[in-house]
Amino acid sequence: MKRALLILPLLAVSLSLSSFDYYKPVPTNSPFFQGGPSPLEIGSALKGALQQGTAKSANLLSAVNGYFGNPAVKIVFPPEAQKAEKALRGMGLGKLCDNVILSLNRAAENAAKDAEPIFLDAIKKMSISDVSGILLGQKDAATQYFKRTTTTVLAAKFKPTIQVSLAKVNATKYWGQAAAEYNKLPFVKHLNPDIADYATQRAIDGLFVMIAQEELNIRQNISARPTPVMQKVFAFAAKTAH
Repeated sequence: MKRALLILPLLAVSLSLSSFDYYKPVPTNSPFFQGGPSPLEIGSALKGALQQGTAKSANLLSAVNGYFGNPAVKIVFPPEAQKAEKALRGMGLGKLCDNVILSLNRAAENAAKDAEPIFLDAIKKMSISDVSGILLGQKDAATQYFKRTTTTVLAAKFKPTIQVSLAKVNATKYWGQAAAEYNKLPFVKHLNPDIADYATQRAIDGLFVMIAQEELNIRQNISARPTPVMQKVFAFAAKTAH
């Protein structure tokens, strides 16, 4: 714990507040280092890990079937519409329901292509306390940081893309048809025919699910740390946490 508390003031001396691209040299014989990584190494390793994890997550999800083929993030009917789905399938409209689900996922896959630059910007804007908190924090500390700092930006960027994608892959039409058919039934709560907000939120949720998986992988598996400095820094963080 004592070593962990020393990291924050050391980073204050050696890291730029706005990004990890500039460092001031710190004497290598500093008594605080004694086998541990230098602030330069900490910044470099953390930046590399975050770029690696977010890029991989965005690339996986933006591929064809990135959402649709992954049960952990696949977008299905909204919870309030699952009764409607069951009723529609019972009416022989299963194909219409399948088209809605596929179209929602295709729209999310298109939107995920815009995610990586947003995460890179968040990495550049990290404060010194963010760096320390992520490295020595909980196993999902980086994911939580991105949730706090990028959710609003992601929603603003994703929604227009998703709206266009929904129209392009006919999701708007399919959902509108599904809602219209269900709303004809007596004594049911009518469905909102606008599905864009729901699809946007689920697309973002899925992105964070994948980032959390990548973060845990980097923290726990040496093979997920491709550079010596990443191996050194995350090994130090694991040792310090104990």
